[in-house]
Amino acid sequence: MGPIPLCVLLPVVVLAVAVVVATEENTVDDEYTWPQWKVPLVRKRRTVPLSSPDFSAHPQPELSGTCGIECQRRLPTPSLDDLEQFLSYETIYENGTRTYTSVSVQGLNEVTAWSRNASSSSRHKREVYGPDTRFTISDKQYSTKYPFSTSVKISTGCSGVLVSPKHVLTAAHCIHDGKDYLNGAQKLRVGILKDKSRRGKGGKGRGGRGKGKRRKGEKGQEEVQEKEENGGKGDRKGKGKGRKSRNRRSVESEKPSFRWTRVKQTQIPKGWFKGVTDGLAADFDYAVLELKKAPKVKHMDLGVIPSVKKLPAGRIHFSGFDDDRPGNLVYRFCSVSEESSDLLYQYCDAKPGSSGSGVYIRLKEPGKKKWKRKIIGVFSGHQWVDVNGDGMQQDYNVAVRITPLKYAQICYWVHGDSSECQQA
Repeated sequence: MGPIPLCVLLPVVVLAVAVVVATEENTVDDEYTWPQWKVPLVRKRRTVPLSSPDFSAHPQPELSGTCGIECQRRLPTPSLDDLEQFLSYETIYENGTRTYTSVSVQGLNEVTAWSRNASSSSRHKREVYGPDTRFTISDKQYSTKYPFSTSVKISTGCSGVLVSPKHVLTAAHCIHDGKDYLNGAQKLRVGILKDKSRRGKGGKGRGGRGKGKRRKGEKGQEEVQEKEENGGKGDRKGKGKGRKSRNRRSVESEKPSFRWTRVKQTQIPKGWFKGVTDGLAADFDYAVLELKKAPKVKHMDLGVIPSVKKLPAGRIHFSGFDDDRPGNLVYRFCSVSEESSDLLYQYCDAKPGSSGSGVYIRLKEPGKKKWKRKIIGVFSGHQWVDVNGDGMQQDYNVAVRITPLKYAQICYWVHGDSSECQQA
């Protein structure tokens, strides 16, 4: 066989290089794209009434006794019966009545293998709020626009995040201490950020107080949201001299206040209750609140990822209402230090009050160039963790991650129909 002509060889080489480059680009792009999961189905078996709770528990600023990564490695893998017991749940209604609902889990074996532990076992001595890296979002131009507008305040002193037009995801310990419901949970309310300046300030000319201005604000809301999606660039355009003449009083008048809404019902997994999970209670520190009235605020969807540390930068974000900055929304981001199949350990600066915040990341939607934020966890707060299972406590900031099973359960609570929750 003679030598291959250059005119034939060159196109083949170019094609091979193009295939390699395209493959590499797809691989890199996959790292920035939301993975698609087939999730199991959580179905209701039966619901029975329970006696009304005492509502005698008191909020705890810190949780202790959490079974950490190494501690959990020593625990046996939960069976299907165990998981169904953990995911069965209590519902507490606004009139103080309570029910218990048992569930069945279907299609668990069809779910893509979930990483049991993607973390290293390195130790870090926690730096207790060294340089404070939190950002106070006090200007209504940002705090009442997506994604910050999805953050809500819970009347028991915690935070939460809107996951549907009328459902809030928060931490279970904000409602229940593992033995009883908190004394403020019977008349639970959720605070939605609103603009103080909208009331009492009318537009020019005919039309009275506020109506014209409110329409103007709503008209430009989508435009502001799109700017925020692009990193907030462009928001300063058009301010001109008015921006320079802003004084402290005008900035103060733009601070948001809350519009409070009563909670219709609250659902908490039995896995959070004492004596049910044998060391895994922290894995189920989440609850969903259904509001009596849906606020006209954009919510944030749930997402599922196998590992945060393997993502570019491995960074998470969340906003909440920290106790030391009353009335203000506080935003922060940081990298995850450790992760297990159900928990994220990190050192984001946070204070009590931020518990229950939605932990989110931003990735591209499959097949699209648009970036989308999704909630991948619930910030549980500062906890003392039993790392090795020997009783020695080490402190971390801990978040409960959204797994395929938890996604299925929360989605079922939100939609009431598990057929809408087959893919994350």
